[in-house]
Amino acid sequence: MVRYALLARLVARPGKEAEVAAFLESALPLARAEADTTVWFALRLGEREFGVFDAFPHEAGRQAHLSGPIAAALMARAAELLAEPPRIEHVDVLGAKLS
Repeated sequence: MVRYALLARLVARPGKEAEVAAFLESALPLARAEADTTVWFALRLGEREFGVFDAFPHEAGRQAHLSGPIAAALMARAAELLAEPPRIEHVDVLGAKLS
């Protein structure tokens, strides 16, 4: 059961929306490679706003994801792609249906 999650909101710089979308789409193989990332969704919330929701069975998985390759790649390109720093919230999963 997943209990720990992250909800990240990303606001693209004007004109960088397609690049943010492509970046998020390209991160899927990295998310699949993370053993403790049970759920990973890249979302488009509006014209310039994007999100990522991911969930983990334990806190160690959440922390591993935060220090993993997706987070590192995002932070390396944040100044170029994003209008503001990513807003990353630690959230608790109260219930889930995964299949």
